Amino acid sequence: MGVKRKQHSAEFKARVAMAVLSGEKTLAELSVEFGVHPTMISNWKQELVKRAGELFARGPHGAGGRGCAEGDRRSAPEDRAAAGSSAIFLPGSPPSPEC
Repeated sequence: MGVKRKQHSAEFKARVAMAVLSGEKTLAELSVEFGVHPTMISNWKQELVKRAGELFARGPHGAGGRGCAEGDRRSAPEDRAAAGSSAIFLPGSPPSPEC
């Protein structure tokens, strides 16, 4: 009988792809850390980069159609504290507006 393949969640793939884009670790290091083959990580990274524009294609509310409500806006320090300071910013791009 064949070996059952792992099915990774979209959130996991996004987290791994963002980690490789951050440039803090090599592809080999991330492969060991997440237990995923380097080719898969490269594929996820390419997919993230290719489809990143879709997030902003539908105007200010993105693909989900949900914008920030007036009461949802936080200051940058509050947002970083709420996120546990684990936000990853891509080099050369400004951070997105805070909600």
